[in-house]
Amino acid sequence: MVKLAHSELIVLLLSISAMLIISRIFAELGKKLKLPVVMGELIVGIILGPTILGMLYPDVFNYLFPRTGNIPIALDGIFSLSVIMLLFVAGMEVQLSLVLKQGKVAVYTSMFSMVIPFFTGFAVAWFFPEIFSISNEPEPKLLFALFFGTALSISALPVIARILMDMNLFKTNIGMVIIASAMFNDLIGWLIFSFVLSLTNSSTHGEHLSLWYTIAYILGFGLFMLTIGKKIIDKTLPWMQSKLSWPGGVLSISLGICLLSAAFTESINIHAILGAFIAGIAFGDSVHLREQAREIIHQFVTNFFAPLFFVSIGLKVNFIENFNPLIVAIVLALAFIGKVLGATIGARLGGMSKNHALAVGFGMNARGAMEIILGTLALNAGLISKPIFVALVIMALVTSLTSGPLMKRFIDK
Repeated sequence: MVKLAHSELIVLLLSISAMLIISRIFAELGKKLKLPVVMGELIVGIILGPTILGMLYPDVFNYLFPRTGNIPIALDGIFSLSVIMLLFVAGMEVQLSLVLKQGKVAVYTSMFSMVIPFFTGFAVAWFFPEIFSISNEPEPKLLFALFFGTALSISALPVIARILMDMNLFKTNIGMVIIASAMFNDLIGWLIFSFVLSLTNSSTHGEHLSLWYTIAYILGFGLFMLTIGKKIIDKTLPWMQSKLSWPGGVLSISLGICLLSAAFTESINIHAILGAFIAGIAFGDSVHLREQAREIIHQFVTNFFAPLFFVSIGLKVNFIENFNPLIVAIVLALAFIGKVLGATIGARLGGMSKNHALAVGFGMNARGAMEIILGTLALNAGLISKPIFVALVIMALVTSLTSGPLMKRFIDK
């Protein structure tokens, strides 16, 4: 059995401790400047990665983050676990009952804010693949176009919720419409992305699973977890919270079910993230889940797994060498036009005033951590190149930073 050597274990512990400690320092500095925590963690990744440390002190970089041996395998496993945990927590933020309560305006907003950016992104990628250095062959072009459309249509629910709370808009009519629409966007977006990843895996490994079987698996698993699975969780949560050790019992079982669901979706060639995300929805939507338990899970994941994942992004890519101004400009323009236009049209059709509809549009435009996770998974799967990945990360940060100020501008009118 292969195991870490004594020296390798030391390096692994040093690299993880460096990522956690330095990212916490930068996150706290960022909070004082009112920047998203994820930005501080990304900056640490860029500093520790090939962009800065690898250029200035290559020996130190190669010692802490070697590219061969057992250490990169161990780190890859930790980073994979991190993204699974992050999607579980993101799923816990989705409350299906809230989506349904917002009625017509939320339905229109969520639908148009998904459809318009998706087809805008898909059309640009399909008709102009050479801009993104994508092959003109039908299969790779189709997979990239599906991914690009999904990337432009998804929102970042945790970032949006934080922005609304900071602006005291969370429980207002505008806030509830934005949250409900973002929940729907996240749910549909991750379903589509998991489907695209399953097609990528099939073509990569030579497993030609029927398109309809893939769709059936995704829908079947989702329906089971959000109906029968959710009822089982609802019935057993009160018992878990009263009879098992508190809060360890709920923490162990909830994370165990998250990993079990992730393992199931991974086993049927649908990415593990979908299983984790849907398990999170099933748990988070339960009326019996104590707020304290929810907070403990959230704190555990966001303060241990999240920094490791977001720092790891900077370790993968040299952001200076792979910065392509044309691709960045196109991605930013399409992101703003598609999402803001789509959400604004939907909110207007739902009966909102022009200024409030525009506020909803800019509120929905925040991509944040979800976009970065999406881009990382696509890069790992070979769906996108490094310059496109860098453009998506920049787009996620720019949309998250501008969302609040632009919302405020139209709400105050």
